[in-house]
Amino acid sequence: MKKKYLALLVAGALLCSALMGCTKTYATDFMDGVKAGTPTEVQVQEETWAGMYDFSVKLLQSTCEEEENTLVSPMSVLSALAMTANGARGETRSQMENTLGGTVEQLNGALTGLGQEEDSPLYLANSIWFAEGGLITPNPDFLQINADYYRAGVFEAPFDQTTVTDINRWVKEHTHGMVEEILKKIPHDTVMYLINALAFEAEWENPYQKDDVWQQAFTNQAGEVQQVSMMHSEETFYLRDDQAQGFMKYYQGGRYAFVALLPDKGNSVLDYVEGLDGQQLKALLDNPTSVPVMTTMPKFESEMEVDLREVLKEMGMDLPFDSAQADFTDLGTSPEGNLYINQVFHKAYLEVEEKGTRGGAATAVEMNTEAAPEEQMVVTLDRPFVYMVVDTSSMLPVFMGTVLSV
Repeated sequence: MKKKYLALLVAGALLCSALMGCTKTYATDFMDGVKAGTPTEVQVQEETWAGMYDFSVKLLQSTCEEEENTLVSPMSVLSALAMTANGARGETRSQMENTLGGTVEQLNGALTGLGQEEDSPLYLANSIWFAEGGLITPNPDFLQINADYYRAGVFEAPFDQTTVTDINRWVKEHTHGMVEEILKKIPHDTVMYLINALAFEAEWENPYQKDDVWQQAFTNQAGEVQQVSMMHSEETFYLRDDQAQGFMKYYQGGRYAFVALLPDKGNSVLDYVEGLDGQQLKALLDNPTSVPVMTTMPKFESEMEVDLREVLKEMGMDLPFDSAQADFTDLGTSPEGNLYINQVFHKAYLEVEEKGTRGGAATAVEMNTEAAPEEQMVVTLDRPFVYMVVDTSSMLPVFMGTVLSV
């Protein structure tokens, strides 16, 4: 049977209530009668947070490169797959829940409202686009859940080159240009995109001054010495486990923080990451030591693009990728056959410099039809290290990565 494609696309970006502002588009609002309501309040269990931390660590472990810097946005990937899981049933739903770390209801409760606080440095936007012509009939309950918990709008579009332009413009605008393009073309059999956008822009609580930055040596993963711009400061939160030390540096407002972890000499970044788990990470982030810590950190910029299909299958999500057995009937129906996840693409970008941090992420889920005391600590990041941007209210990572070379 001829295959049709249902692509659910998730791209990191800035929250925006309008589709394109005053820019002309060829899409029409299809949310008539489906308005975002107040989501049912969910008391998120500690087990769910622990499960999401574990997913975050496994995502970093599975995408770590031996010779290249790594960067992923667990929050973006979690949001993308949790939204998709709202359309799954039976064992398909169970596998997604087990992989992501909690029930769909718990994930909705944990992820709702993210980036929607006034003046938040984290911004999110969601929209669902589907093709004209009746090739897919979205389930109204699926649309309502995504409207309530993720503030997703729904738009019907011709799915020709004008829609490519509209979607790319939407993504670029709402990531402040950090993700310039997510689509090059729409295959003639594609019938739906679901887009979640995430962007992060924050200034340090205590920015680096001009005199705090000077050239210094950084020894990369290959053992080569690079002369790079190093930023120096005194921080107040020191981190230590049995294999690494690090620090936490807050952004303005205190809701988000940068975390750096430097493995002890003789222990590589890759070995350290491989030995992490969610429980260990949460315990480390929840218990910093309040002592003066002299820090040295390179200015750096990182970006990465990765296909997560095999990564997610190895993490336990086999069934959602099975064209014959996947069950996404709660998402909608197609006259062409069964819906299943075909591919999951992820893009992320992050820049860390004197004033603060800015980053964007994109996750595309493409679906087909089948048919301590007063001592002073010192942390000098002059060799490969692990880093994170975390939501300090939950310690859920927004970004995670490694710097092997600057």
